[in-house]
Amino acid sequence: MKRSYDSVDSGAVDRRRFLSTAVGACAIGPPLRFLSLQLTADTSGSLTKERRDSMTPSQVIDELKKGNERFSTGKMSPRDYRAEKRSSAAGQYPAAVVLGCVDSRVPVEIVFDAGIGEIFTARVAGNIVDDDMLGSMEFACAASGAKLVLISGHTACGAVKGAIDDVVLGNLTGLLARIKPAISGTKFDGEKSSKNASYVNAVARTNVVLGLAEIRRRSPILEELEKKGSIKMAGAMYDLATGMVEFVGE
Repeated sequence: MKRSYDSVDSGAVDRRRFLSTAVGACAIGPPLRFLSLQLTADTSGSLTKERRDSMTPSQVIDELKKGNERFSTGKMSPRDYRAEKRSSAAGQYPAAVVLGCVDSRVPVEIVFDAGIGEIFTARVAGNIVDDDMLGSMEFACAASGAKLVLISGHTACGAVKGAIDDVVLGNLTGLLARIKPAISGTKFDGEKSSKNASYVNAVARTNVVLGLAEIRRRSPILEELEKKGSIKMAGAMYDLATGMVEFVGE
């Protein structure tokens, strides 16, 4: 409750009003601020190295799940982005690296209710895995200490539709070719068309699963970190309609 003391000419605060305000703050404060442990226990600053290192890879996944639940139910945590900016300026300690699609409707930090300095984010149409993405993931985990590698696809993906339709358009043609294995690798009963939303989503899901396999096959560094238990790799599908994330391939 915001109060003004400009009208208090004696400087004294009414005791009953003060006690009422204090009790009210105790009653409503924690549910608003401490909805879960969150990646940062204190939303007034960015993720610290101590906090990040204290979490297991499984706990990082759990916090992302809780963050998405807050987002999808409209109960996002209050944040001071300027404070996060200031506290992360001297160093960053993200807990995860997320490879997502370039689609403007899937902003990673927002859908997981995360703040500045909490997630490394890489985005490319169709969330494809290439050499540059692999190098970025290796930097995030092996050099910077992130605990989770997450590939996040989404429903109604335009890149997946383009791959299904054999779209030819400059450099996009080569990018879409990387999604083609997901088309042949998807078992689906029904109309296999870009106009069939269920089919598009099934291919997008397969694309995520194949992307995880690609990371393990092409990055001995990440594969070794996963075997040691230092990191986890997982996939996810974001539903544009509901705002909910379904984790796959954990």
